[in-house]
Amino acid sequence: MKCASRFFGLTAAVIVSCGTGSRLYAEEYRTAVVVSGLNRPTGIAVQGSEILYFTRLPTPGVPGSAGGTNTVDRTVLGTGEVETLTMGEPEPTNLAIGQDGTLYWTCKSANVILERSRSGEVSLFLGELSRPSGISVGRDGDVYFTQLPTPGVSGMMGGTNTVSVSDGTTIETLTMGEPEPTDIAVAKDGTVYWTCKTANVILQRSPEGVVSLLLGGLDQPVGIALDHRNEKLYFTEVPTPGVPGSLGGRNKVNELNLVTMTRTVVDFGDPEPTDVAVARNGHVYWTCSSAGVIVEATPIAGGK
Repeated sequence: MKCASRFFGLTAAVIVSCGTGSRLYAEEYRTAVVVSGLNRPTGIAVQGSEILYFTRLPTPGVPGSAGGTNTVDRTVLGTGEVETLTMGEPEPTNLAIGQDGTLYWTCKSANVILERSRSGEVSLFLGELSRPSGISVGRDGDVYFTQLPTPGVSGMMGGTNTVSVSDGTTIETLTMGEPEPTDIAVAKDGTVYWTCKTANVILQRSPEGVVSLLLGGLDQPVGIALDHRNEKLYFTEVPTPGVPGSLGGRNKVNELNLVTMTRTVVDFGDPEPTDVAVARNGHVYWTCSSAGVIVEATPIAGGK
């Protein structure tokens, strides 16, 4: 495999070959740090093409009452300013935005999903969960999420991890028993995609309820997101968290074209690309937890 390490603010071109059947081809991106000086940025979501929401987890599992400083934040791109929306939750992990502007996030160690209305009111959406992790909002407003009470343990070995959906009142389990359904994305037609970290795969569930393998042979896939046309799926691989490419790190941000099933490496060499989001204009954003930054990748016209 031939990969070019990325340096912030420079153009990255990657040409690779794929052992899973998909052909990876060259594309150019211009990457830049858009937010810096953060403390363990983790989940990320984008509203339109201008507003980023993200979580920070400097003290995972520690509530504010015990000295925890975890936050849910917002920034308007181009301003460089970060607004903290809430502080003191023990583990705000991943975020998703509904079409009505409601912001949802999983709080893993508190076993809840919280919501923030457009007017700024924070309230409980779902409680009594079991280590909720990934989250996404469907076109109909239903919230899809994963639960990881037994990360790395398959159902055959007693694992009870699930992929679920809820309207805020009832919870439907879509699948159970995978070793680590980490993050999740849902398309407009109801197709659900999720990364399964320890199994090194991305799975999909059709609107008819059929679960199948979308992509295998991965390397610790974590974050996942769809573009607004639902034609491209972006995901991160983090086999060497905290290790940059210059020191042998193998972490990547990837694009999978769902129409042609071709796969492109958007970024190689970031020390810890944790979660990923896609703006309406096609720009890709991800949190780099160990570097304390959020990175933007802009496709260069004519690159593909």
